[in-house]
Amino acid sequence: MRAHRHLLWYQPRRLLQFSSAMILLLSMARPAASDDLAQAADPASLGFSAARLARIAPWYQARFDAFPPSDGLLPGAVVAIARDGKLAYLQAIGFQDRAKTVPMKTDSIFWIASMTKPVTSVAAMILVDDGKLDLDAPVAHYLPELENMQVATIDHDTGKPRLDPPKRPMTVRDLLRHTSGVIDPEMYFAYPERGLSDATAEFGIRLIHTLYGWKAVYRRDRTLADFVSSLAGLPLAHQPGEVHEYGWSVDVLGRVIEVASGQPLDQFMQSRIFAPLHMVDTGFYVPKDKLDRLVDSPMPERPPIWDVTTPPKLFAGGGGLVSTAPDYLRFSQMLLNDGELDGVRVLSARAVKQMTTPALSADVRIYGGEEVGGRAGASFGLGFGIRTNPVYSWIPGAPGSFSWAGFWGTYFWVDPAERLIGIQMVQATPGSKGRGAVMYAGINHLTYGALTIPERPSSAPPAPPPAASPEALADDVGTYDFGSSVSSRDRQGLADGKNGWLGIESFVAMEPEGLRINKPIPGAPATRAGVMAGDLVTQLDDTPLKGLTLTNVLARLRGPAGTTIRIRIVRDGQDNATDLSIVRAARRANAVQLQVRLEQGKLVAEAVGAWPILAFEKGKATPLVAASSSEFAVDDEDHTRIVFVRDAAGKVSGLILNPGPWEQTATMIAPEPK
Repeated sequence: MRAHRHLLWYQPRRLLQFSSAMILLLSMARPAASDDLAQAADPASLGFSAARLARIAPWYQARFDAFPPSDGLLPGAVVAIARDGKLAYLQAIGFQDRAKTVPMKTDSIFWIASMTKPVTSVAAMILVDDGKLDLDAPVAHYLPELENMQVATIDHDTGKPRLDPPKRPMTVRDLLRHTSGVIDPEMYFAYPERGLSDATAEFGIRLIHTLYGWKAVYRRDRTLADFVSSLAGLPLAHQPGEVHEYGWSVDVLGRVIEVASGQPLDQFMQSRIFAPLHMVDTGFYVPKDKLDRLVDSPMPERPPIWDVTTPPKLFAGGGGLVSTAPDYLRFSQMLLNDGELDGVRVLSARAVKQMTTPALSADVRIYGGEEVGGRAGASFGLGFGIRTNPVYSWIPGAPGSFSWAGFWGTYFWVDPAERLIGIQMVQATPGSKGRGAVMYAGINHLTYGALTIPERPSSAPPAPPPAASPEALADDVGTYDFGSSVSSRDRQGLADGKNGWLGIESFVAMEPEGLRINKPIPGAPATRAGVMAGDLVTQLDDTPLKGLTLTNVLARLRGPAGTTIRIRIVRDGQDNATDLSIVRAARRANAVQLQVRLEQGKLVAEAVGAWPILAFEKGKATPLVAASSSEFAVDDEDHTRIVFVRDAAGKVSGLILNPGPWEQTATMIAPEPK
C-alpha cells in the first residue's frame, strides 16, 4: 500500500561484514443486480445531494492542474460511488496518458498494485469455504520448502545477527494478516518504529531487508514457486504472530492457493472470482485488444516488474492485477453483500465476517506505515485495513469500514453501516506531491459530505421571533471547528473541545516501557520544549505508561488548547530522566470549519476549512435566518438548523448543526474581535 521504491542506504564496509556473517548463519443490503451497478441512479433516491457530488470532478481537476505529470500525478482519474447496491456516481476525469491526448474513460484500465491483496485474500477464503485450506495450519503444510525458516535477531550489544528458531510455525492466518515475519525489502520505511534507537541495531535491521533484496527471486519472468523457493534460505524478520509488518505475505499466500487448489493463481481467480462476478477487465496483464484503455505509468517508463502489457510468469498475489473502476466495484459489492452478487455466491457470509473483523490482538506490535495501528485509528483483518477509532482515523467512515490502496494511488473502501462503496482510480508516483494530493482524504470527505440529512417530520412553522439586536448576534460571531468530520455519519477528529496539539502524536510507537517518539514536528510545542526523535516517554502527568496501549496513551496526550501536560522522557546516552512541561497549542490545519460573521446586521456562515460542509462552501456567504434567540435556519436541501451552545458562564462555546440523530457539533476556536 505504501511506496515500495524507498532507497536503502548503507555503509559498504559494514554491509559486506554483516552480509558475510548472515550468509554464514544461513549456510448487508439486498444483492445488487448488474444493471444497478452499470447505470447511475438518481442520487437523491440514494441519499446523496447531486449538487454536492458535483464537487468531486472539479476537486480532482484542480489537482491535475496544480500537479502536472512532471510532479508525479497522471492527469486523470475514474471515481465510482455506490450505495444500497446501486450506482450513485461514475465519472471519468481528465486524461489517461501523460501527453493529455487520450481522454480518460470510465472503463480505463489501471494497475491496481496492492489492491490485488484483497482479491488474493478472497481467493484464499474461498478455499477455506471449500475445506481445502486451513487458516491455522502451518504454511509449511502447503509449502514444505519453508518449514525450516529461522528468525533473525539483532544483538543490541554487538549489532551482529543470530538466528533463533520460531516459537511457533507461521500459519496461513499470519499470511492474511501480515504477521508471518516475511518482509519486503522495497517496503522498508518503518525501522524507527521498532524502538531500536541504537544505531548498530538499526543498521542490522536495514541489512536484513537488504538481504531479502539480494536473494529473493521476485521477477515477472519467474514463477511464484521460484519466488517461494528463494525465500527458504532467508530468515523471518519477526517471530510469527508477534509483529504486523506489511510485505510479501500475500505473495506467499498466492503460492499457497496454487498448491491447495491445484491451479495457477490466475486460473483460480478467473474461474472462482472474475468470471462469476463478470469482472471482464481484471487480470494479471492487459491483452493487446485492450491496450488502448491502459492508463499510462505516472513515471516516464513502467518498471519492468510491473510491465502489465505482456503475460507474466509471476502471478503476484500481492500486487500484480490490473482492473477498472466498474470491475472493482462489483468485487466490493460482493463483499458488502456478504459474499454474493447477481444471485451467485462467491464467498460465505461467515468468511466475509472473518475477513472484515479486526484480527490483530493488543499484544501484536505494528511496524510500518500510517494505515494500521492505534495512531491511525485502524486495525487489520484478513486482507483489509479496518477502521476502529474515528478520533484517530485519517479518513471518514463508520467504524467497521474496510479498505486498502495501491502503490500508484488506486484506493477503495466499503462502509457496511452506510451500505456505501467508494473507488478511486488514479496513477501517481509514490512519494510524490501529486500522489499526496489525491490520496485518501479527498474522495472520502467529498463522498460523505454529499450525504443528505434524512427527512424530519414536518411541523407547523413557528411564529416569527422578535428581531435580535446586533449586540446579541455578535455573541455568535466566530470560527467553529468540526474536527475532520464533514458528515453526521462520522465522528472523525477532535470536535470535542480537546483540540490541543503537542506535535508528537503522529509518529510514535508503544514499547513495553513507554511511548517512543520517532519524528516530532519541527516548531511544535513538544519540539520547542526540548523533545527529540528517539526519546522514550515513560510518564504523562505522573502516570506511568508501562503496560498501557497506544490508544490509551494517545487519549492522555489530548486536551484543550492552552492546557499543560507534564511528561517524563528517557534519552539514550543519559542516566537520568528529564521532566518537561508542555503547553498544548491550538491544532493547525483544522479540516472542517465554519465561520459565522455579521453582514449588514445579519448572520451569515461560510466554510473556511479544507472541506465544505453540507451546503456551506468557501467564498459563499450563506444567510442564517433566525428561528429563535438561539436557533437559526438555512434555506438548503437539508433544511439545516443551527443552534448556538453556551457554556456555564453564558458565553457561546460552540454550535450544533441539525440537533437530533443527525447532528454535527463544533467547538468555537476563534471568536472574532468585537
